[in-house]
Amino acid sequence: MKIFFDLLPVILFFVAYKLFDIYVATAVAIGTTIALILWSKLVFKTVDKALLINGAIISILGGITLLLHDKTYIMWKPTALYWIGALVLFVSNQFFNKNLIQQMMHKVLNPPATVWHKLNWVWILFLVVLGILNLYVAFHFTENAWVNFKLFGVTSLMFAFMIGQTLVLKAYLVNPNHEDPNQKDGE
Repeated sequence: MKIFFDLLPVILFFVAYKLFDIYVATAVAIGTTIALILWSKLVFKTVDKALLINGAIISILGGITLLLHDKTYIMWKPTALYWIGALVLFVSNQFFNKNLIQQMMHKVLNPPATVWHKLNWVWILFLVVLGILNLYVAFHFTENAWVNFKLFGVTSLMFAFMIGQTLVLKAYLVNPNHEDPNQKDGE
């Protein structure tokens, strides 16, 4: 269900772009993201930090796009989001000794610390490269190609990355039917 909510603003942006233009699509993406934030707050009484960050970025860059009638700013939005994600992973690991990838995935993976460290760096690199790739497509291809890339290209790359990651890390997948030898009784 979370993946649907993560993709909903992008899907509605795509549909609005195909039916109207990039400015209507930008307004739809802003509205959808704000609606998701409000819905999450009302239903779950909490809002995911990633959704809040995305909401802030889409509101700022999308708002500037609409105000100046300049699509450049909305085209920077995915890169800003990816690079902020990479920066958060880097800073939390290097300065606060917290591996956020480990915190997010510890219930499904149980690798040694060195693997968690490498996995964090792989995600940082992946997000930086996605940001660069977004800028390349945004400013070297047509607007239509960028919109298609934003939905289909990035989503495909993300799924391929996660599938590849799963295949590489399958030996560390947690089997819920077996006891963890590192866990004591009653934990």
